[in-house]
Amino acid sequence: MKNYSISRIKVVLLILILFTTFCVELSTLNMSMKTMANLYWGNSGSDVSRVQSRLKDWGYYDGPVDGFFGVRTWLAVRKFQANNGLNVTGIVDDQTKVALGFNISQYTSISSTYTPTTSTTTNDDVYLLAMLINGEARGEPFIGKVAVGAVVMNRVRSPMFPHTIAGVIFQPGAFSAVDDGQMWLPPTQDCIRAAQDAIAGWDPTGGALYYYNASRVQNYWIFNRPIITQIGNHIFAR
Repeated sequence: MKNYSISRIKVVLLILILFTTFCVELSTLNMSMKTMANLYWGNSGSDVSRVQSRLKDWGYYDGPVDGFFGVRTWLAVRKFQANNGLNVTGIVDDQTKVALGFNISQYTSISSTYTPTTSTTTNDDVYLLAMLINGEARGEPFIGKVAVGAVVMNRVRSPMFPHTIAGVIFQPGAFSAVDDGQMWLPPTQDCIRAAQDAIAGWDPTGGALYYYNASRVQNYWIFNRPIITQIGNHIFAR
């Protein structure tokens, strides 16, 4: 009877070992079947670091490999897409992953849910805003550059607009410099300082949400907005 009990125990232990091994292999199989999520502005994680490293190795990215998808990563992705005949979106989608040499079913570590931040003090925000100012107000006096940045910041704080700098800037049709490509020129130091001042709270416009150059207006609805002031060639309105 004693030997019989020992045999039963051995059988039970063997079954437990086999079951545990099966569960581990099944878990590994499930992980390998998951796809690498699309990567875009605001994502973080080791997948972003892998993309940054690959872009850096190939000369598209010169920022830190920090696992955060910010403006420099976004610009590098766009440049890579443009040079490789891909849709220029700044999003690392499946086509971009494959072009970068990634097996899209290999990685699963990305945090794929983007929660917009209300912070407006990061270096990426400053550089992004400076790019817009450079595209929209390159020939304006310094205070005019700050004023354009202030309009963006006023929109960030307004319930009528997105609540991040990136969201405001890339809202469809919001700024002509985004649409015509002027924004992609490297910003001048004046524009970077103007962006810093606007983010810090300087608002020469008195709360404007809109601005326009009256000699270049194409959407005439803007004339219905209450005018606050004029700075340089731009008229600022509520």
